[in-house]
Amino acid sequence: MNADDIRKVLTVRHLRLIAALSELGLVSKVADKLSLTQPTVSKQISELERLIEAPIVTRRRNRLLLTAIGQRLADHARQVLGQIDRAAFDITAMASGVSGAVSIGAVSSVAPIILPDAIALLKRSAPEASVAVLDGHFVSLFPMLEAGSIDLLIARVWHPQNLPEIEQKVLLREPVVVVAGQDHPLTRKARLDWSVVVDWPWIMPPPNSVARRAVDALFAEQGLTLPVNMIASLSLSLNLEILRTMPALSLFPQSLARNHMLRGDLVVLPLDTRGFLSEARCFWRPERRATNSTFDLFLKCLDQTRVDG
Repeated sequence: MNADDIRKVLTVRHLRLIAALSELGLVSKVADKLSLTQPTVSKQISELERLIEAPIVTRRRNRLLLTAIGQRLADHARQVLGQIDRAAFDITAMASGVSGAVSIGAVSSVAPIILPDAIALLKRSAPEASVAVLDGHFVSLFPMLEAGSIDLLIARVWHPQNLPEIEQKVLLREPVVVVAGQDHPLTRKARLDWSVVVDWPWIMPPPNSVARRAVDALFAEQGLTLPVNMIASLSLSLNLEILRTMPALSLFPQSLARNHMLRGDLVVLPLDTRGFLSEARCFWRPERRATNSTFDLFLKCLDQTRVDG
């Protein structure tokens, strides 16, 4: 079968099937997800293989494993289904005529990763909606969320826990890494130990922040006290300039660190941060969704644009 033939016979039903197979690998689970019977799923697999004239799965005991062709088809299926879901979201959002305001408190280490795409989607879907973003850390922003001064709080978490009268969900999982400016002497070392880096200047989160408590614990796990030579700063732009002008060390989200590595600004040091502060969550008061349609729409934008690092 040639490419034109495949374009003519593939349907959204086929795409949802192969995407579910890639995710779940069991006919029973695929059937539950797609609200089909197990014989119907098996029949659709055979139909799809007949249409593209190639096997898409192999069977290993009770599991279905995708062939190379099946995996490639699943990759394309996820992309197409994502675009269809995004189109449906855009149309529904634009038809709603949302024009209110949403206020967001966000920690600087996650705001550049999570917010730009979500805000762009909100503004494309509801051009008259307004967005206000306040920078801070969890300890300073959470009382504002409780008081209703902000609609949403986005922050990295350490030891996640349930909070009374607050809903929350995970938006991002990515490591935090240790970085230095490109001219730092430690960037020339292939192996490093925490006992070596403790004697250098460090840019740290503020003393009363959740992130600072997590950093304290990280150094304690290494059997070390905190560096004496410290600068407390939440500003990523300021931190970049400090790293450029003096031999300091800092902690950056992995994705941002990679971006600045490509620009020649930073080098990631070979130190294990043990996954601390790797999870970012958003927090909100549950009644906000019913009383603020713009906030409700923005939460949906976050779901549409979320990525794992």
